[in-house]
Amino acid sequence: MTCLLIADDHPLFRAALHQAASSSVPGCRVHEAADLADVLTALASEPDIDLVLLDLHMPGSQGLTGLAALRGQHPGVAVLVVSAHDEPRIVRRVLDHGAAGFIPKSASPAQIGQAIRSVLQCGSWLPPSLAAAVAALPANPDDTNLAGRLARLTEQQSRVLGLLAEGLLNKQIADRLSIQERTVKAHVTAIFEKLQVRNRTQAGMLLKSLELGEPARME
Repeated sequence: MTCLLIADDHPLFRAALHQAASSSVPGCRVHEAADLADVLTALASEPDIDLVLLDLHMPGSQGLTGLAALRGQHPGVAVLVVSAHDEPRIVRRVLDHGAAGFIPKSASPAQIGQAIRSVLQCGSWLPPSLAAAVAALPANPDDTNLAGRLARLTEQQSRVLGLLAEGLLNKQIADRLSIQERTVKAHVTAIFEKLQVRNRTQAGMLLKSLELGEPARME
């Protein structure tokens, strides 16, 4: 049975996505999450989730940081980004960081259903109004390079990186993840090597580059 996860902090929009998903894929199971922590918890506890519909702005996730976390920790799960950030250059970045497609928040229920079905069939999807403009933009070498480096991290290293970016110390990270502090230190060393950075500040700056400003319309 197909299983979807809707990740958005606006209850009304979650409900709209839920209805569109249920109508487009009859019989599918649909889970909901309102912040990135709940998204990651749901993915860890529900290994059968096939697709995440991910809002770019929700608690714990600003811009592309949530997408990077999902691709790093759950690379086998497809992600459809849903956002009011529908400028072609933003959509290009979304694709460069591993999303299978993009749904603008202005999309109709029929378009949302089409996008979901396309990605579940191992395809991709962009709205017709954006496809040509996005295709005309070359992949950004910086985004492609960073996405590749982030993809080298293990799931646990991706979790450690996220906590590093929050400013947690090694002992605090160890407590949060229920692992030993020396294990955290080993992960941090590996993270620095894979991301080609020298310290926590540089690692944090890399994640900072994934942030986006708030969209002009409601996110």
